[in-house]
Amino acid sequence: MIKHCPNCQAEIEEAFEMCWNCCYSFTEERVIETGEARPGVRNINCLRCNIPLVFSGNFKFHEGVRTGVLGNLFELFVNRESFDLYICPKCGKVEFFTPLI
Repeated sequence: MIKHCPNCQAEIEEAFEMCWNCCYSFTEERVIETGEARPGVRNINCLRCNIPLVFSGNFKFHEGVRTGVLGNLFELFVNRESFDLYICPKCGKVEFFTPLI
């Protein structure tokens, strides 16, 4: 599902909490300056553009597929991983990192 950023009208996937184009935060309902520090968020520069990457949130992924009636039961036996997602606001490069805990 697609939603639109209220600040720049860019198309954003429903799962993202921040606009990749203008750094508008849907949870805080404002544009986040890239220099603002948040707990557990790294200060990482894009390898291509050398500008700060924008933290987009923590996403959980798993291996396998849900199959048939017992699909949810099989979810107990799949490998699950959690990653922090960072996006370059200039070139759109996406980087995954393990969460800081």
